[in-house]
Amino acid sequence: MMLPPSTTRPPPRSNNKPKPPVLRDPKPSFSPCIILELQYYVSSSGSTIKMVTHWKSATYIDECKEPKGKPCPGKCKNTIGNFTCQCRFGMQPDLDNKFRCQISRWPVLVAVIASSIFGIISIALVFDTWRRRSKQKNFRQNGGKLLKHHRVKIFTKAELAKATNYYDDSNKLGEGGFGSVYRGRIEANTMVAVKKPKDVHKSLIRKDFQHELETVMQMKHKNVVKLHGICLETRIPLLVYEYISNGTLFQHIHQGTSTILRSWKTRLRIATEAALALEYMHSYAEPPIIHGDIKSMNILLDHNYSAKVSDFGTSVLISPKHSNIVATEIQGTLGYIDPEYLTTGMITIKSDVYSFGAVLVELLTGKKPTSFITKSGESINIIHYFISSVKDKTLSDVINLEDASEEEMERVGMVAETAVKCLDQRGLRRPAMREVAEQLTRINHELDSLTVEENIQEAECKVDEANLYPHATSITCETSQHGTSSSFF
Repeated sequence: MMLPPSTTRPPPRSNNKPKPPVLRDPKPSFSPCIILELQYYVSSSGSTIKMVTHWKSATYIDECKEPKGKPCPGKCKNTIGNFTCQCRFGMQPDLDNKFRCQISRWPVLVAVIASSIFGIISIALVFDTWRRRSKQKNFRQNGGKLLKHHRVKIFTKAELAKATNYYDDSNKLGEGGFGSVYRGRIEANTMVAVKKPKDVHKSLIRKDFQHELETVMQMKHKNVVKLHGICLETRIPLLVYEYISNGTLFQHIHQGTSTILRSWKTRLRIATEAALALEYMHSYAEPPIIHGDIKSMNILLDHNYSAKVSDFGTSVLISPKHSNIVATEIQGTLGYIDPEYLTTGMITIKSDVYSFGAVLVELLTGKKPTSFITKSGESINIIHYFISSVKDKTLSDVINLEDASEEEMERVGMVAETAVKCLDQRGLRRPAMREVAEQLTRINHELDSLTVEENIQEAECKVDEANLYPHATSITCETSQHGTSSSFF
C-alpha cells in the first residue's frame, strides 16, 4: 500500500542564532558584509533536492593588527587567513624564528666598502688640494714671482724627480751637511747636478740655500759652476747646476788613479783658474762675495779638466758698509778654515785667501791639510812643515820634484812662496786674491812660453838632423823640458 507522499519541512529555526563565520581578507579597509550560505536538503526518496539559502554576516580581521600585538618586527602584509613579514633594509629573516629579523651581512659589507671608497677618495682629494696649495705657498715664499723675471729655468718637483730616477742612490754624486747632490738628465739629453737638501728642514739650511741662490744667480764666470735652474715647489729650493763630469780636485789628488796631475803645468793651471774665480767673486761681483768654504772638494774639473768653483751654501754677500761679517755660527772645513776666523768669529775675504793657500799646499804636496809628517820623531802638521821648508829653502823635503825640470822647479818654488803668504796667521798681511791670481797667471804664461820655445828647439833639432852631411860626426840638441840632452851621430 502506497502511503501518501509526505512533505518534508525544514527544521524549525532555533532562537539561538549561530555566530557568523570569520573571513580573513587581505584588505582591512573593507567593512563587514553579508555572505551567502548554501544548505542542501535531500528527500527520502532521493529524487528531490532542495537548496535553501541563508544570508549571514561575516567579520574581516587584519592579522597585522591583532590585539595580541604585532608579531612582525618588519613590514607586515595581511593575507587570507595569514600574514607575511618582510624585514627592513639591512635585515634578513631569522631561520630559527620567522617572527624575528637579524642583521644581514651583505648590506653591511656593501656599506663598509662604499664608505671606505668614499673615505679614500675624500682623503686623496684633500691631500691633492693640500699638496697643490703647499707648492703654491713654497713658490711664493721662495720668491717665485721675482725669479720668473730672471733668466733662470724654473723646474717642477716632478720633473727633477723623474730626471734623477727619483733620487736613486746610483745617481748620487756626493753628500754633505746640507744634503746630497744627484746626477740627472733633463730635456734635450742634458746632464745636470741636482742639489737636494736634507729631509730635516732647519732654518739654517733654508738660510744657506737662500744665500747660495742669491749668490749663484749673479755670478757669471767661466771658472764658476753655472746655475742651470731651480725648483721652488719644495720648502727649501732645489738648485740645478751644470753637470761637471770629471769629479773634484780632491779625488784627483788623493785617489792615486788620476794621471792629469803628473804634469806640473796642469797643476799650476788648475790653481790659476781657481784663483781667477775667487778674484772675480771678491773684486768684480756686485756685491762682492765671500765663498766661506774653499777646499779641493769644492773645486770641480770639467771635461777639459778646467777648474770650476762650486758649493756656495756658506757664501756671504758683502755690503759696501761692512767688509767684515760676524758669523752667528762658525762654518767651514777643518784644515782649510782661517784660524783668525776661528778665534774671532769674523769672516772676511782674507778668510778665502787662507783657504786657497791650504789648497795650494795640498796641490803641491799631494797631502791633506790635516795630515801630519814625522820629523825627528816629532809629528808636524803639513801646513807648518810646508811653511818652514819654504823659509829654509828645503822645499824638496816636502815636494817631490824628481820629474821636474829646472824651470818647473823654479816656478813651483814661486807658487810655494805665494802659498806661504796666503797662510799668514794675520789676515791683514795676506795678499788679496787679485794679487794671487796675477802672480799665478804670470807663472803660467812663463811656463807656456818655455813650452813653446822648447817645441821650436826640438823641431829645429830634427830638421838639422835630417840635413846632416855624411861626414858629420855628431850634433847635440839641448832640451830643457826634462833637464837632459840628446846626442845624435
